[in-house]
Amino acid sequence: MTEKCHRDTTNERRKGALTISTQPQPLEDLCRRIRGEYIEMPGLRLTATQAERLWGLDRAACETVLSALVDVEFLIRNHDGAFVRRS
Repeated sequence: MTEKCHRDTTNERRKGALTISTQPQPLEDLCRRIRGEYIEMPGLRLTATQAERLWGLDRAACETVLSALVDVEFLIRNHDGAFVRRS
């Protein structure tokens, strides 16, 4: 995964049901999907393990996308290791 997440300056809204694909998704697609989840559910706080289960990702993919979202200042990792939306 050599792509990067980009800071989103639009007001995103996701429509439709969550779908889980068995094929690898590009990093940008994962960032968009996870960003949408955090936007739809204010107050969402997940550990990396919880995020892996929720989004059906392996550990490496989950750590990569969560780190990318921290890098673009969309998420922060709090003192207990949970990822929350930056306010």
